[in-house]
Amino acid sequence: MNLLIRGGRVIDPAQGRDEIADIAIVHGHIAARAAPNSPEFDATGLVVAPGFIDMHVHLREPGFEHAETIETGARAAAAGGFTTICCMPNTKPVNDSATVTSYIVERARKHAVVNVFPIGAITKGSEGVELSTIASMKEAGIVAISDDGRPVMNARVMRRAMETARALDLTVINHCEDLHLSAGGDMHEGIESVRLGLRGIPSASEDVMVARDILLAELTGARYHVAHISARHSVAMVAFAKSKGLRVTAETTPHHFALTDKELGRYDSNYKMKPPLRCGIDVEAVIEGIKSGAIDAIATDHAPHAGSEKMQEFESCPFGILGLETALGLSFDCLVHAGHISINRLIELFTSGPAGVLRLNRGTLREGAPGDVTILDPELSWTYDVNQSASKSRNSPFHGRAFRGASVATIVGGKVVPIRPEAAKY
Repeated sequence: MNLLIRGGRVIDPAQGRDEIADIAIVHGHIAARAAPNSPEFDATGLVVAPGFIDMHVHLREPGFEHAETIETGARAAAAGGFTTICCMPNTKPVNDSATVTSYIVERARKHAVVNVFPIGAITKGSEGVELSTIASMKEAGIVAISDDGRPVMNARVMRRAMETARALDLTVINHCEDLHLSAGGDMHEGIESVRLGLRGIPSASEDVMVARDILLAELTGARYHVAHISARHSVAMVAFAKSKGLRVTAETTPHHFALTDKELGRYDSNYKMKPPLRCGIDVEAVIEGIKSGAIDAIATDHAPHAGSEKMQEFESCPFGILGLETALGLSFDCLVHAGHISINRLIELFTSGPAGVLRLNRGTLREGAPGDVTILDPELSWTYDVNQSASKSRNSPFHGRAFRGASVATIVGGKVVPIRPEAAKY
């Protein structure tokens, strides 16, 4: 596809670029000049950024299509400004073989409006015992390995996984949770959990796993990534590991810098997630980690659940919330407009940050790169209506929330993908 994007403020952190310029896409890739008679997009007054990457989503297919499919999840991603998403392996069957990986890749090729890259399971069935066929999954298309919601508890198995991943040049991603410490918990352990009479999940359940894995990363030399970091000691340990030159990275989610455990007072199941919403001190540490560079990426952990599953008693319902369509609005409000970071840093967290973690040839507007572009209006006012979501599920705590700042165009391979009604004027 050919396209000429005219007159926007081009911000590309991978190149240190921030200027008013045109961006040309020829045959689906960034080019030095536009092809004759290319369609044009007037980006005057808007920000033109590399296509946003979400390195942590749950698309539920195969096996849980009642909650989400690759097609609907991809449309939700486009609505949120994402041109690339990476899907976790906790499907049914688990993505622990080249067969399942190939299925996801083929379904995405046929039905997804954005790029979809699978993440393979570390262990067979994500049971934490025997390594998956990681090499064959890489050949089939995985870009990292993780057991995600079922963390690898056995340190010896995790060591072998890291050694294998290093040999195959893959990143190991871990949902850091000591399942013995968190067992039975429903929310963050602290004053609020005592007040509400809900079972607590201590921050230590995250911290001890981060500490273990950093030691194993040092031992093996592997690239290791902490998923959805939420606790202050975990952030400090990642910062320390980076200072020692270890190949350790981390992501956080918008809900972990936008909300605290005080939101649980209504016993609303839409606020139940893992890691749980933490206390204010932890939220401050996460924001500081974003500012300092200890945290490399913002990811949504988009976790759709059907209403029949989520709308149960708080102790009985599953963990997880939608995230693709509200991530950018929350990031603008809580980080940029709040004065914590610049828009350049925000774009880095959604582009070159995750691309660097996963070694993806994306997240930049450099000549020859895929023609994936996200166009932003930092001042656009809009209100999130979960009932209009492109997702099949509705489990979001942000229904009815007003935001300032949004994507107004999502361009994948030079093709403009239709997104939210507020962006229709563009």
